[in-house]
Amino acid sequence: MNSLLVVLSSESAGLPDVLRQALGDAVDFSAIGRATLRTLFSQAEALGSREVVVFMPEPVPELLDALGAGGGVLPCPLSLVSGPLARDGHEKLAALGVHAWMPIESLDVHSLDALRSRARARWTRESVLRTELDALRTRFDERKWIDRAKGLLMSARGIGEDEAFGLLRGAAMHANLRLGEVSRSVVEASRWADAINRAGQLRMLSQRLVRLAAQALAGIDAKRARVLRTQSTERVQDNFVHLAALELDEAGAQGLGHARAAWNALEAALAARMSPQALAEIDARAEGLLLAAEALTGVLETSGARRALRIVNICGRQRMRVQRLAKDALLAATLSASASRERLAPIMDEFESALLELEQAPLSSPTSAPRWRRRATNGCGSCAGCARSTAPRDAPRWCAPAMRWSRPSTSSLRRTSTVCRSSCPDSAGSGQAATFSTCAWRVYRKSITALRACT
Repeated sequence: MNSLLVVLSSESAGLPDVLRQALGDAVDFSAIGRATLRTLFSQAEALGSREVVVFMPEPVPELLDALGAGGGVLPCPLSLVSGPLARDGHEKLAALGVHAWMPIESLDVHSLDALRSRARARWTRESVLRTELDALRTRFDERKWIDRAKGLLMSARGIGEDEAFGLLRGAAMHANLRLGEVSRSVVEASRWADAINRAGQLRMLSQRLVRLAAQALAGIDAKRARVLRTQSTERVQDNFVHLAALELDEAGAQGLGHARAAWNALEAALAARMSPQALAEIDARAEGLLLAAEALTGVLETSGARRALRIVNICGRQRMRVQRLAKDALLAATLSASASRERLAPIMDEFESALLELEQAPLSSPTSAPRWRRRATNGCGSCAGCARSTAPRDAPRWCAPAMRWSRPSTSSLRRTSTVCRSSCPDSAGSGQAATFSTCAWRVYRKSITALRACT
């Protein structure tokens, strides 16, 4: 390690005699590092220099350019010995990090020693102030993340500020991390979860739009279908606007572009006059959006690199499957589409497999799993069907509407659409969305099974 680095005008220049004399006989000249303006910072870092002395008989513009590369923050004290400076030269050099200056005419042993002492003192003082400033910035930054994390927890769990702060503090103590780091992780996880939720909604909305088109063609609740179609289209547009505002990597941006192109094709197909041929075209375009949105969601889940994001993705995929089952049932009944009929059983199996995975996954708290199993058996207790049930609270039961479906008909198709809406909430919360889906799924499967048997 060289404690002193001397910066000269050129690499070939030797150590000037006047500088050699000013350094004194006590200095080991063989241990002094040398550099030029171009190699100032690289040499200082490579040699581990603790002090820099720049010797420039004639100040040159390259000096300002070289110091500007450091952004005004130098790794060690820097002294400048040069000829006379311009009137504003002192201010420019001070702004670029020069700690002390003296004219070359006054150079001697005592003046150079005093110059280096002033530079060391000022650099030490600046380092202390810079450390204090960085600590304050860190505290303000952590406070920002803590406030945002508290707000997310308060909104998601319906708790007060003190309880939200207690959750963050407990997590920080358990993980042996700073409270600000845990809070930032919560906020970033929420951002990724929201992105995955919105990308996953594109999958669900692609199938919902086909279902609504099939309802309109079959004359099943056509007025409401038109309203929901307009709302669904607006949600797709809003989700694309939100996703475009995110700072996605190259893979994410490419996936978003493919999803946007698939939506443009579906939007054009939806604008055509409704007919069996137009419905088939809408279904084909919706499949393209479904595949593109599935790929985009997978990229976002990988980029987020958090296990909990998989839970969000699975719940979003469940919402899509509910819409897809309703769509396939309607297409099988209205267009006699064999492919749609053949997809019913595999999709039902996929839905139940995903429910099993959600049941085994650790959700928001240790009590989530027992509550999940209880609601899956007894009903959610939140939908109108469960509220009207006359079965005892602790007795295993399905939702009440299931008891009224005996054979498929036009009214069965209408009820299938109704259950589809109740089992596909807008909430992105894994526990709530999955609980509603579990409850309504038992109703839904009975109806779909009956529809498949008669088509």
